[in-house]
Amino acid sequence: MPSLKEFRNRIASVKSTQKITKAMQMVAAAKLKRAQTAAAAAGPYAERMATVIANLTNNVRGDSAPLLLRGTGKDEVRLLVVATSERGLCGGFNTQIVRLVREHIAQLQAAGKTVKILCVGRKGRDQLKRLHGDKIIDFVDLSGYKTLDASAAALIGDKVRALFDQGSFDVCTLFYSKFRSVISQTPTAQQLIPATPPDGARAPDLKGAIYSYEPSEAAILEGLLPRYVDGQIFRALLENAAGEQGARMSAMDNATRNAGDMIKKLSLRYNRQRQANITKELIEIISGAEAL
Repeated sequence: MPSLKEFRNRIASVKSTQKITKAMQMVAAAKLKRAQTAAAAAGPYAERMATVIANLTNNVRGDSAPLLLRGTGKDEVRLLVVATSERGLCGGFNTQIVRLVREHIAQLQAAGKTVKILCVGRKGRDQLKRLHGDKIIDFVDLSGYKTLDASAAALIGDKVRALFDQGSFDVCTLFYSKFRSVISQTPTAQQLIPATPPDGARAPDLKGAIYSYEPSEAAILEGLLPRYVDGQIFRALLENAAGEQGARMSAMDNATRNAGDMIKKLSLRYNRQRQANITKELIEIISGAEAL
């Protein structure tokens, strides 16, 4: 049975941990608000860009289409861009994304495809390298960015396009977590190259109007597609940032309540042990008095 001093030390230790988790919960709540605002602000731009791409691609087919749109014509080598967080203590946020990636890798390998991985964020890399370390060809560290901006997405987009220009892959898929609420984040896979508008993106109804493009649709797409890819990556990073803070807020709230429950249990055991010691001392005093 632990001594009373050991009980006091354990209670003090758990109380210190509770203060830390409570503080982390409050910090995550403040960061979540900013991350939600940023993700919501990026949504209209990404959706409008997807609409423009969907409109232009209707009139561009075959060899006239830019390479980012038509792809290599093959589907043998797959590049998986896995976006996770740089820090932990956010529950199962990173694990859910990595689980989806592992399932996707298993399906691709069963189909005889070659898989390559570009990791964005340390936590995803640390989990994936245990089983798929040989497939990781590059890593992007975003820990130096205090606030995510378009330059972070451009850095990743440049790496992806450079690999595509080198013929390193045929199809690129981006994995991230779409923010739903504080307690709900949905792991998502989105194809980046060949560039395709997201599900639900439709060309606008021109109501019979005829547009003449100058320069041609293919030339416009040549300039827009790199921006479109960067925009989709940026939106995914912002969704990830909001999901990470939501998951951390929820995880720290659970940790704070669990610490409170543990303090109650330890306090109860401490009081029982203290009462037992007092009772034992009283019995010894009474026994000694009777012996005299």
